[in-house]
Amino acid sequence: MQLIKTFHEGGFIMWPLLAFSVAIWVITIYKILYLIKFNKDSRHYIAEATRIVQSQKLHEMEFLYKSCPEVIAKAHYAIFDEALSREDYEQRLHRRLDETNSDLKKHMWMLGTIASAAPFVGLFGTVWGIMESFKQIGSSGKAGFSVVAGSISEALIATGSGILVAVVAVMFYNYLNVKVSATAKEFKNSLGDMADQFNAIKK
Repeated sequence: MQLIKTFHEGGFIMWPLLAFSVAIWVITIYKILYLIKFNKDSRHYIAEATRIVQSQKLHEMEFLYKSCPEVIAKAHYAIFDEALSREDYEQRLHRRLDETNSDLKKHMWMLGTIASAAPFVGLFGTVWGIMESFKQIGSSGKAGFSVVAGSISEALIATGSGILVAVVAVMFYNYLNVKVSATAKEFKNSLGDMADQFNAIKK
């Protein structure tokens, strides 16, 4: 109840800050679940592809990747395209890995935007609260803490809420950045190991 009361005391600016808060949690939970699934899928398909390479049953590769998520399959296809020269192969693999990194980072810009915008939204609430306090002084014809207490309280709550939302957004953004980098590095290294095995067999 106290939290709801404080929210209403913060004024209308609390609504966009509440929307920011909901967006932060939705994006963060979605990205965590997505990264967990990506890691699970990539390890599974890399393990299966490695088994196929080691057994030299490369004709099974096409069937394997029909059920593979496109973001994973594209990078794998770049390895097994024997028609490519070494330079073309490296360029294509680099492009496919860039696409994978972009996919892993999808929607994270929203967290960065919220982290940058939330303090300014809170600051707008502060300015609005101060303006309201001056209006109350003008309409009442007298100054005093009792006259402006409500508006000043609204301004402080808006400021504090904006900073809090920004801090949470930055924490989750940095956390997800670390997880995305680790996931992309593991995927790249696993592909590299499998490519080495494939090239060794070709020789």
